Amino acid sequence: MGEALGRAAAGGNLIGLVGELGAGKTCFVRGLARGLGVDADRVHSPSFTIVTEYPGGRLTLSHVDLYRLEAPVADDGFLREVLHGEGVAAVEWFDRLGAAVGEDEMLLVTLRFTEQGRAIRLEPRGRRHEQLLARAAVA
Repeated sequence: MGEALGRAAAGGNLIGLVGELGAGKTCFVRGLARGLGVDADRVHSPSFTIVTEYPGGRLTLSHVDLYRLEAPVADDGFLREVLHGEGVAAVEWFDRLGAAVGEDEMLLVTLRFTEQGRAIRLEPRGRRHEQLLARAAVA
């Protein structure tokens, strides 16, 4: 699913990932990387660096991990620039970002465990991300 979204991305995409530890957020980002033409083996959880950028693909992938942050950081200028850049921003622990990020244009991906395995829910917000899902044919 992540790979299909990466292939369909047109730039300026914000993908918020929510789910408990081990739910598959980083694995989803690896799929995005493959779809963007970025070496997925380079993608790791950026827990200690907060933001890791992966250039070299069709679009730059910015991988953000907010796990270690205690307070919302939506007002941080650098982070706002990363989230709303030209490439694709994938934000793990998106729910820790706070409400000021402009959630009216994003794709919210919720990963959770079920008795049958894992479940993924995709919630597009805004026309750009509705079109992303249509191009990826994963809705």
